[in-house]
Amino acid sequence: MPRVLRILNRLIIGGPSKNAVYLTRYMQPDFDTILVIGGKEDHEQDADFLATANNIQPTCIPQMKRAISLRDDWAAYNKLKKLIKEFKPDIVHTHAAKSGALGRLAAKHSNVPVIVHTFHGHIFHSYFNSLKTNLFIRTERYLGGLSDAIVAISDVQKKELSGDFRIAAAEKFRVIPLGLDLDNFIIDCDAKRNKFRTEFGLDDETVAIGIIGRLVPVKNHSLFLTALKYVLNNSSIKVKAFIIGDGESRTSIEKLATTLDIKFSKHIDKEYPNPLIFTSWRTDIDTICAGLDIIALTSLNEGTPVSLIEAQAAGKPIVSTRVGGIADVVLENKTALLSDIADEKAYCNNLLQMVNDVSMRQKFSNAGQEYVLNKFGYQRLVADMSGLYRDLLDKKNHSNKR
Repeated sequence: MPRVLRILNRLIIGGPSKNAVYLTRYMQPDFDTILVIGGKEDHEQDADFLATANNIQPTCIPQMKRAISLRDDWAAYNKLKKLIKEFKPDIVHTHAAKSGALGRLAAKHSNVPVIVHTFHGHIFHSYFNSLKTNLFIRTERYLGGLSDAIVAISDVQKKELSGDFRIAAAEKFRVIPLGLDLDNFIIDCDAKRNKFRTEFGLDDETVAIGIIGRLVPVKNHSLFLTALKYVLNNSSIKVKAFIIGDGESRTSIEKLATTLDIKFSKHIDKEYPNPLIFTSWRTDIDTICAGLDIIALTSLNEGTPVSLIEAQAAGKPIVSTRVGGIADVVLENKTALLSDIADEKAYCNNLLQMVNDVSMRQKFSNAGQEYVLNKFGYQRLVADMSGLYRDLLDKKNHSNKR
């Protein structure tokens, strides 16, 4: 049985964690796998519950953190080499940037037969200044040369990485979309909807809009608030908006809401009379999706946003910016209304149209569920990744016999 050492930056709420956990669980028993994780930052919500629910006990290397630290990174690198020496993996598969760097270097210097890396997103625009961005690009080009295969999670991402940023030759990439366990988003939806709407005092006529994810600059919540203000000023329909998540931008988002004269409630309040609610972190995303009527996304940059996959599985229409891999996740004008990131007016009008047009919401709802269940189930992910692993191992074995 081939052995896989799977290395993930940190086990926090989001798509990379789900991807790594599902691969670790569902590729058993064909691939004997250890999942290695790093330490999270204080403002991030851990996803330990996800590992527990899937009977996985990750090995934690606390020094493997998001921030660059020569001391911590060196310690994490050496711990990875020690683990590789003990486990003797046939494949090291890294996920995301920091673990991708340390893990691939450790694997290369330990003579691991096959090295694979997955880009869940990238940090080559909308994150850092040009000097730091260029440094990251050059680093990833070097690491790309150490990799036997690079997994992109969408066709758009592959084009960016191989064409725009020249991280590696196109033939080194494999497009393997995320695969998720979506069962919870299609069962007991009526009961979950009632639970959510009762919690927040929503009647049947109120249209609930939600945006789900970390509160960080790249998620661009200012556009969401601007669009919400536009809807509140231009629609006669009762609207309640939810910002689900938390993070470093929480205070600035609250200040902007105050500047725009959008009254808000917080998760610690006993009642929620205001048009905007900050829920902080929630783990019952299936219940939240069931209770919402529209799910929004306003990001400046995205890989494959899990929130939009789960939204469609729950039968919810989407209003989003058109960035990164979003076009590979939704069907434009069939499951989602999209607008260019610089076109604030179009985004505002799209959200207003979705609020006002109940027939559009129902039409988009029906189309979305069928689409994502066929494309983004974990069964397809496991089959695709198994095929890649076996291809790479076969090539390595054939090369060694020459």
